[in-house]
Amino acid sequence: MSDSTVDQDLLWEVGDDGVAWLTLNRPDAANAITPDQRNRTIELLDGASTDLNVRTVVITAAGERHFCTGADLRVSKIPVNPGPDDAPEKALGDVGRNIKRGAQRLISSILDCEKPVICAVNGTAAGIGAHIAFASDLVIAADNAKFIEVFVRRGITPDGGGAYLLPRIVGLQKAKELIFFGDDIRADEAHRIGLVNKVVAQAELRSATEEWAAKLATSPTKAVALSKWLLNRSLDSSRGQAFEDEAWAQEMASYTQDFQEGVAAFKERREVRYRGW
Repeated sequence: MSDSTVDQDLLWEVGDDGVAWLTLNRPDAANAITPDQRNRTIELLDGASTDLNVRTVVITAAGERHFCTGADLRVSKIPVNPGPDDAPEKALGDVGRNIKRGAQRLISSILDCEKPVICAVNGTAAGIGAHIAFASDLVIAADNAKFIEVFVRRGITPDGGGAYLLPRIVGLQKAKELIFFGDDIRADEAHRIGLVNKVVAQAELRSATEEWAAKLATSPTKAVALSKWLLNRSLDSSRGQAFEDEAWAQEMASYTQDFQEGVAAFKERREVRYRGW
């Protein structure tokens, strides 16, 4: 490995192949995510955008039962704001502000990462855990994985972009079904409705993820980043805006060294070697 950060709850390893592995490492707590893990993940994904050693990112978790069962409610508490002695423990605006600063920032860090993000789902993904997967660019799930829009079971509404992401992936009516009922969605059904790209046996999850990550890590990284930007904007854009974005992205890509390498390799009839810039 070219770089490795070992944290008790979160592992970050960047290989010489340009693949960064971010692993949630609390299997005894069903990999429920803590505020510290969340904030560190945001920092790592933001840093990956500017790190030329990183060509693609994989998000996964330790163990074979749980990917991430949501926010750890035992430690995820709304900060208490200063106020007079008789002020309520929770005031109007506190919850929304907490969501904006926490779950929404986490999901945005995946959507906005300038490197492609693969999510390798090794088990149950519930609540924000499911949304981490849905925000990723590609999702590979173990055959024992399941996805749960768990919020209705707690009497609350989706957070972490769930009501934004789901209709764009599975359509409005299916999104309503998933959110209203909160049923377990098994890996094969998740694949059928388009929530995941591929389902493999649990024992094959690592190798299948490595195969895709290796392909992305040898791709023209800036072109992939610009393509990700175009695709993520497309469903919120008019045709005119989408076409303008497309022209601008092509303009930017044409100035990269990888574009020059791609053209040269084609003309010289040799194997291309993209460097990521």
